[in-house]
Amino acid sequence: MTKYGYARVSTTDQDLTIQVDALRAAECEVIRQEKVSGASRVGRDELRTLMDFLREGDTLVVTRIDRLARSIGDLQDIVRELRERGVGLQATEQPIDTQTAAGKAFLDMLGVFAEFETNLRRERQAEGIAKAKAKGVYKGRKPSIDADRVKALKAEGLGGSEIAKRLGIGRASVYRALDK
Repeated sequence: MTKYGYARVSTTDQDLTIQVDALRAAECEVIRQEKVSGASRVGRDELRTLMDFLREGDTLVVTRIDRLARSIGDLQDIVRELRERGVGLQATEQPIDTQTAAGKAFLDMLGVFAEFETNLRRERQAEGIAKAKAKGVYKGRKPSIDADRVKALKAEGLGGSEIAKRLGIGRASVYRALDK
């Protein structure tokens, strides 16, 4: 019956201190933390480690449910996996405790709202990009490959693999630059 804490922020410049302090206050014996997007479970090694380590009777503690998952699908998968293994889930800042009926219901509602918020953010971002493109302000990121240099090396008789090796880029990038 051990409590394990999980803290997550989306970017490397964000700070985990507040979450870690809250998890310590919740008496978590072990706290895993990572700085990675919560949009999916891909690349979330610390979460995977915790999920592999949790045993029946243990409790996974997060500060807020959006620290665990940003999509209802991922949240449901995580909760289902925890439930099948007899592991509880609690949140320090929200009335979530999967060992109670009210806690389960609240968890489901929060998961829906977390996904809704993510979708709204994506829509706003796409709208902003479309407006910027219409004004001619947004042109995407600047090319990272010097197409003229690629063409010059090709003119010297070098093949795609050698050009890629010299410039430290992929062969596909060489051929894309040559097609332009």
